[in-house]
Amino acid sequence: MDTVSSYFKQTAQGHLSITGEWVLANFGELKQLKSELSQALDGAETIDFSELQHLDTNGAYLLVKYLGAERIESALDDASLAPAFRALLAVVQQSITEAGEHQPELKQHSAIALWLDRMGRRTLDAKNEAVRWFAFFGMVLEGMCLNFLQPHKWRLTSVIAHIDASGYQAVPIIFLLNYLIGAVVAFLGATVLEQFGATIFTVHLVGFAFMREFGVLLTAILMAGRTASAFTAHIGSMRLHEEIDALKVSGVNPIHVLVLPRVTALLVSLPLLTFIAIGAGILGGMTVSIFMLGISPTLFVEILVDKVGLRHFLVGMSKAPIFALVIATTGCLEGFKVRGSAESLGRQTTNSVVKCIFLVILIDALMAMFFMEMGW
Repeated sequence: MDTVSSYFKQTAQGHLSITGEWVLANFGELKQLKSELSQALDGAETIDFSELQHLDTNGAYLLVKYLGAERIESALDDASLAPAFRALLAVVQQSITEAGEHQPELKQHSAIALWLDRMGRRTLDAKNEAVRWFAFFGMVLEGMCLNFLQPHKWRLTSVIAHIDASGYQAVPIIFLLNYLIGAVVAFLGATVLEQFGATIFTVHLVGFAFMREFGVLLTAILMAGRTASAFTAHIGSMRLHEEIDALKVSGVNPIHVLVLPRVTALLVSLPLLTFIAIGAGILGGMTVSIFMLGISPTLFVEILVDKVGLRHFLVGMSKAPIFALVIATTGCLEGFKVRGSAESLGRQTTNSVVKCIFLVILIDALMAMFFMEMGW
């Protein structure tokens, strides 16, 4: 049975003839011939190129792929193939052969090797991130020192606006969260201590926990989720709209205009919010102690003052400025990393929150060990 198409035809006697125009304009149709031409080649005894009208590099590439190296070698000796087509097929076949010879061998790596490679890359990325963070933090400290030497450069309006947004407006959620957690801590502590007849030590537990750890830590985590993300989103949005580039062109330092007011505002806000958080947590514990344990407010305060001590309060408050610097610096830095798309803005905002929470918990753990070793 004869097989006929625009680009080849086969007779029942096993004669295959390549016909038509094997050029780029017909590349889509030629690629679809693979299965048909393969079937025709299986029964072909001779191949004729006398009816091939036009051939370019793309068509020659497909012919070499379809016919195979052995048939192409025979075709190059075929008198029916035009000299120009013969030269083109020879060059294409040689190029394909050389490309196959020089193709690098894919090495098979074990799962352990791949895991080590991945961990190594992540370690290098973490190192680069740390270097970038400290460099940015250095620029922030430099700007703050210059502003202290030149007080007229402080942007008080911007600082007050950020204190309102990151501090004053956060008071309700800070107070409510710490009040509830203080009540939960007191309830759980009383439940356990009741078994030993030591429910009075619930006061010590609540005071110690909130003055040293919970007050500042919960506040910092909330600020990481609330304020750091806002800093990143705002600066990142300005980055998308090329407003930061406009500031640089105008001769204005973005660090002084965008970063320093935010850092200063959080340095003021976070210690005050921490103080409110400690008070709210203790108030929550006092509420549970009054209604469940029968401890009077006067006795609660007396135990808190006499037994817990001021040093625990000072230890907790000393962490607040450090957390403020870390949260504000990280939030602003991630905003400057935004590049060209809303997807990048969302990714950096997420990174900002995750990094801030991680750094806050890490620094809190290190400081807790330091204070315990110092006996503070």
